[in-house]
Amino acid sequence: VSFACMECVVSIFPSRTRQLLTTRSWDFLGFPKTAKRSLELEGDVIVGMLDTGVWPDSPSFSDEGFGPPPSRWKGACLNFTCNKYIIGARAYNHGSSTAGLSPVDTDGHGTHTASTVAGRAVGNISLGGLAAGTARGAVPGARLAIYKVCSDDGCSDADMLAAFDDAVADGVDLISFSIGDDLPAQYFEDAAAIGSFHAMKAGVLTSAAAGNSGLESGRVCNVAPWILSVAASSTDRRLVDKLVLGNGKTIVGASINIFPELKDVPFVFPINGSCEAESLAVAGRSYKGKILLCALPSNGSGPVTVGAAGAVIGTDQPDIAFSLPLPAVMVSQAQFTRIMAYVNRTRNPVGTILASESAFDSEAPIVASFSSPGPNMITPSILKPDLSAPGIDILAAWSPLSPVSGRSVAYSIDSGTSMACPHATGAAAYVKSFHPDWSPAMIMSALITTATPMNSSRNRGGGELTYGAGQLNPVRAPDPGLVYDAREGDYVRMLCAQGYNSTQLQLVTDSDDAAPCRGGRRGSAADLNYPTMAVHAAPGKNFSAHFPRTVTNVGVPGSVYVAKLVSSRPELVRVAVSPRRLVFSQLGQRLSFTVTVSGVLGGANEFVSAAVVWSDGDRHVRSPVIVHTVDV
Repeated sequence: VSFACMECVVSIFPSRTRQLLTTRSWDFLGFPKTAKRSLELEGDVIVGMLDTGVWPDSPSFSDEGFGPPPSRWKGACLNFTCNKYIIGARAYNHGSSTAGLSPVDTDGHGTHTASTVAGRAVGNISLGGLAAGTARGAVPGARLAIYKVCSDDGCSDADMLAAFDDAVADGVDLISFSIGDDLPAQYFEDAAAIGSFHAMKAGVLTSAAAGNSGLESGRVCNVAPWILSVAASSTDRRLVDKLVLGNGKTIVGASINIFPELKDVPFVFPINGSCEAESLAVAGRSYKGKILLCALPSNGSGPVTVGAAGAVIGTDQPDIAFSLPLPAVMVSQAQFTRIMAYVNRTRNPVGTILASESAFDSEAPIVASFSSPGPNMITPSILKPDLSAPGIDILAAWSPLSPVSGRSVAYSIDSGTSMACPHATGAAAYVKSFHPDWSPAMIMSALITTATPMNSSRNRGGGELTYGAGQLNPVRAPDPGLVYDAREGDYVRMLCAQGYNSTQLQLVTDSDDAAPCRGGRRGSAADLNYPTMAVHAAPGKNFSAHFPRTVTNVGVPGSVYVAKLVSSRPELVRVAVSPRRLVFSQLGQRLSFTVTVSGVLGGANEFVSAAVVWSDGDRHVRSPVIVHTVDV
């Protein structure tokens, strides 16, 4: 914060450091290269990337065939050579972008996410022959503006807030934010919530990663209702690696292994099963030329340090493939136990690690084990994450300054909600290209209500609490039929209803007007006109919740929508809608209804999934309704 302008200071709080949270993915989403496009308007869409910068020389960012940037663009290229595609670039340190900093990406993360949003189609791409195909983004005709807010030390609040302000002032239409924390925070203490609120006021939607904490309920971050929170899920292409034991048995694990085959190499189990460099050095044993059996997670640096030829690593996340600095395969704990059984009963146990290969996964999409689940711990009546998008084994552009498995590469494979987020950003930009006048809430609604429901039986417990409304569906999103809209005043009223006082409200909204929180009935946060509804019920007690909603007709002028109600446990949870029929006579018309959810759940950690689906026969507007008694 610059103290030269104290009247510009909204609030002062410690600047925390946050963490960074395709050849197949777009096809898997049913979004082909030949998808219908509004090319002239797509070229006017500008996406701001808050990340680690970008590698400008990637073929994914060629500006061949591009005209000049939109005339409304006010951004700058500082210490960076822009083109007609990447039209702005800034880098930050302690909230300043004027210190001779370079926006060039030395990490790879920012290049990967930017090309997933809007990379040009580049054919014959792979990582060492793995995951070959055409790499492309959702909106290859859109423009990119780069805001480098992350370094090797993480991403500071001061830099993120400065970048949000610059991006809005520069003229971006959307912001992609693949950054998060281990836990959600109150909005007045959350730089992402504050920055994105200011963006929303200017008509800019922020799409953000839901977090990589996984497993534990309530870990989803970036939960402000004006942010699109994106979970990560799989595609039908899985990257696998095979370990062949000396007895001929094959163990199928996961890794991004682009090394040559490692054949018939002796196994060795380090003391305590740890492959950290310090543990290996203390042990005083020779591991040179061996395959280390790592019972505990490892990034491979320890085995490399002691001269190991390869590694087998036990993990609680066997659905994710990682690039390691030596031939390696990651296996589940059950598989690791099987391998150890072979080693313990064999005089000279050996193994062969093959190169990774692609395999078809008929179970996809499945939410990633690392993807942070709900419920929303800040506003329980708002379902978060909002939806899911591909975030496992995504191939996209990379910075050659960040080696992969010891080599410089132009395209690499990565996993995380960081990878899911830009898929949703790209889809939002696609919607924006057809509807440049839609508000951020309208775009969010279109993406959420057209998402494809996911199979809860194939996913870990929690259903929509883990993957939101379902899998992103870019093709359907531009024509949702009905949308739920909300503006600044609606969010302010929600914050008042949630109990924010005038001081806390000002920290988020940058407004001295506390009138919305003064006197009268404040209502409930459930009154926010949101596309989804959530109830946190007390175990064993009757509940009844009411959700007033208003939808805007963006489909055809004369249309009649009828509500269909769905509940996975109708004997426990009842859903009612009044009225059940909406008759529209014109576009832009708004009609209201109320959803009532009632019933009783017997014990803790129960979950019931339901939905209200408005249909006119051609369009189906699906709003998930969830009830849970998850103790967190």
